[in-house]
Amino acid sequence: MVAPLPDLPVDAIELRRFAEQQAHKLAILETEIKERDYRIEKLEHQLAGLRQHRFGARSETLDQLRLALEEEEIAEGAQTPPAGDVDHDTAADAKDLPKRKPRRGPLPAHLHREEQVLSPGETCVECGGALKALGEDVTEELEYVPGRFVVNRIIRPRCACRNCETFQQASLPSRPIERGRPGPGLLAHVLVNKYADSLPLYRQSKIFGREGVDLSRSTLADWVGASTALLEPLAEAVRRHVLAGGAIFADDTPVKMQAPGTGATKKTFLWAYARDERPWSGQPPPAVFYRLSTDRKGIRPADHLKGYKGWMHADGYTGFNEITGTGDVHEVACMAHVRRKFVDVHRATGSVIAEGAILRIARLYGVEKEARGCSPAERAALRGDKARPVLDELERWLSEQLTRIFGKSDLAQAIRYALKRFPKLRPYLDNGFLEIDNNTAERAVRGVCLGRKNYLFMGSEGGGQAAAIAYTLIETAKLNGVDPQAWLTGVLDRIADHPINRVDDLLPWVWTEHRRVEQSTLLDKAA
Repeated sequence: MVAPLPDLPVDAIELRRFAEQQAHKLAILETEIKERDYRIEKLEHQLAGLRQHRFGARSETLDQLRLALEEEEIAEGAQTPPAGDVDHDTAADAKDLPKRKPRRGPLPAHLHREEQVLSPGETCVECGGALKALGEDVTEELEYVPGRFVVNRIIRPRCACRNCETFQQASLPSRPIERGRPGPGLLAHVLVNKYADSLPLYRQSKIFGREGVDLSRSTLADWVGASTALLEPLAEAVRRHVLAGGAIFADDTPVKMQAPGTGATKKTFLWAYARDERPWSGQPPPAVFYRLSTDRKGIRPADHLKGYKGWMHADGYTGFNEITGTGDVHEVACMAHVRRKFVDVHRATGSVIAEGAILRIARLYGVEKEARGCSPAERAALRGDKARPVLDELERWLSEQLTRIFGKSDLAQAIRYALKRFPKLRPYLDNGFLEIDNNTAERAVRGVCLGRKNYLFMGSEGGGQAAAIAYTLIETAKLNGVDPQAWLTGVLDRIADHPINRVDDLLPWVWTEHRRVEQSTLLDKAA
């Protein structure tokens, strides 16, 4: 119901004063309405987020005590040889080792045995006389062939010369874990299960138990720690390869870590740095390396990327200013982060302005789809013709819309973020080897986020460092289309004796080529 109009003053001066009073009241009411609209929009945005959290994908409820111990024991395993996994032929030396765990019993008798006989030869190395058998030493090694366990029986006959009685025996080949019983295939299987398939060690222990093999979580943690320590030089080779690129992608994700002595957890960060030149048909293989830090200070990425010169795609985190401020590294902004803020606003409020921004950004991605696979020069030319006008128009349009909406709204914040990031996004228009977004790095941390839902937190900093090494190798193998378990099996089988100055020969793309050549040679011989 409309209230009746009050009697208006007849005098012109009083009428002016009345009009000013009403205008002041109207301004107050408009301000109150804007404030109310802002509160409503903010509450709707929060409600949408709560609904997503309530009804979206949820993490499982896990046994936190077991998961806390896993990473701590992995860190210990990287420092101390597994005392519980002692060979029968070296049991006498085991008394000198730290007694952390009881000595394990024999391997299950029901498992299939594959025997390998290492003969010392037929003649004495000292005098050339014939050898006679004195007995043999048998070392059993638990191995995992995809789908089943087997036991490798390494038999080394003990022989003596019939003439001079010189004792002779073949030496035991190097294994990934000295004094241990796991074969390289089993170690690779455990690593891939944990870091590629997000399967915690205590679950793996239960799965192995169903197959009649008793492997405790602590034993598996020892194996993971020792394996990642052995593989660290290879992870460092991946890092060198990534930093040799002209453009990299950087991102980080929080990971909870148990705080010693408190029973609580603290926030740590796993950083990912990737190199991927496939979008413009670059020849160097893609790769990614990871680093763990206990805080998010800018000195962390500066330390991780020490010595790097080039372009870095990032999400606008101010900590990167530590490295970009030197002038050696130039930041490239991420359009995906800009778009995501408008998507969140549109989902929460149905804003027409947010929808308009999303549609304009989609046109930019349409140009990128057309440019994929072209050379850097072709990509730069295509972007100059088709993408630059769209980006210019988007920037002007957003600036106009910002003057028409309430300045404290989520939509206004999204617009201000976009306008702030556009200057650092524009280099992608002129440099065909750059990308429009940082999705390469975001994909690199996706596996970590999935694993985080399963193990909830890391038990120690050492366990986190082991995870960074494992993620580096497994995710790099996946980027190159290499089966991480097959590759790690081959690497662990030979890395103990491999020259450290030739560690690059074990990188997944080099290993794949060597394996292809070996298979081709075998086929030629068979023919």
